[in-house]
Amino acid sequence: MDRFEPVIVAFCCHYCAYTAADTAGSQRLFYPPNVKIVRVPCSGKVDAIHIMKALEKGADGVFVAGCLQGDCHFRTGNTSAARRVAYVKKILDEARIGGERVEMFSMSAGMGQRFAQTASDFTEKIRGLGPNPAWAALKAAGPAAG
Repeated sequence: MDRFEPVIVAFCCHYCAYTAADTAGSQRLFYPPNVKIVRVPCSGKVDAIHIMKALEKGADGVFVAGCLQGDCHFRTGNTSAARRVAYVKKILDEARIGGERVEMFSMSAGMGQRFAQTASDFTEKIRGLGPNPAWAALKAAGPAAG
């Protein structure tokens, strides 16, 4: 049997997390190629529907990465994002999909090593959980369901 390779969507704020990912690349630090980065102006712009749509479209896990606490370029965007992530986790637990498939991380622009480690650790966590059960159910239902 083939090894399960999860699809991970990472919503990264432009000023910190996206720059940390860029720093990781510049330093040639490894992180899994299955982490798909979506650059957003601020992690606070990531709404619950964006996270849910990523899971609906086939992501096995989603993380939102923003600025360090107290350092958000848009003042409170990262705290708003953290509240939304907690809300989505609760919904996913209630739906028995698993709230652990969604996480919030904080980092500064110079933390390339932290981004690479976070992406690797989160990928391993999702690999251990297996495929997104909601996506598997949609695929099994056939083209009429999607």
